[in-house]
Amino acid sequence: MPSLKDLKNRIASVKATQKITKAMKMVAAAKLRRAQEAAEAARPYAERMNRVLASLSAANAENAEAPLLLKGTGKNQVHLLIVATGERGLAGGFNSSIIRMARDHALKLISEGKTVKILTVGRKGNDILRRTFRENIVDYVTFREVKQLGFVNANEVAQKVLALFNAGEFDVATLFYARFQSVISQVATAQQIIPAKFEDAAAGSSASALYEYEPGEQEILEDLLPRNIAVQIFRALLENNASFYGAQMSAMDNATRNAGEMINKLTLSYNRQRQAQITKELIEIISGAEAL
Repeated sequence: MPSLKDLKNRIASVKATQKITKAMKMVAAAKLRRAQEAAEAARPYAERMNRVLASLSAANAENAEAPLLLKGTGKNQVHLLIVATGERGLAGGFNSSIIRMARDHALKLISEGKTVKILTVGRKGNDILRRTFRENIVDYVTFREVKQLGFVNANEVAQKVLALFNAGEFDVATLFYARFQSVISQVATAQQIIPAKFEDAAAGSSASALYEYEPGEQEILEDLLPRNIAVQIFRALLENNASFYGAQMSAMDNATRNAGEMINKLTLSYNRQRQAQITKELIEIISGAEAL
């Protein structure tokens, strides 16, 4: 049984930890608002570009002269996985859910005889995936020193992806990130960005006759498709940023409450042991007095 001094030291230690988790929760809550606003502001632009490209791709997908970013290389052998995670931990299952989805996808591709290459964005994803897929990681990008993510950061990643594609290093690229829904809900998402894949292509094809593009559709596709990769990566980074602070806020709130419960239990044990010790001393005093 721990002594009174041990219990007192442990209570003080847990109280100090509780102060830290409470402070981290408040910091995450303050940063979450700005990160959430940035993520929500980026969605309409990314979705609108997606609809425009869906409309154009529906009319040009079968064109032999269509850009490779749209129609692909014609092969499905080498896959590039772009895994975007956080730079830090202490955010519940935020990082692990993205990494688990990417790892399962990689193992499935490998079992099918495909070649898997991984580009990690964020320190946590790189550290964890390196344990299992050290030979598959071709590049690593970190924004740990960046205070506020901008389009220039996403464009840096996009240029690395495009350079690999233009060099014939892969056939299909898939982006993994967490889509922010609420403080307690962040959904791990996989999005194929090369060759371009649009969920609402069918809706875009019916609306394509409503637009006339100048210059031609081919020229617009050649300009927008590379830009779209940077836009989708930028959106993923902003969604990840909001998801990280939401998950961290929730995790630190749980940690603070758990610390409070532990403090109550330790205080109860301390008081009971102290009371028992006092009672024992009183009994010894009374027994000694009676013996005299």
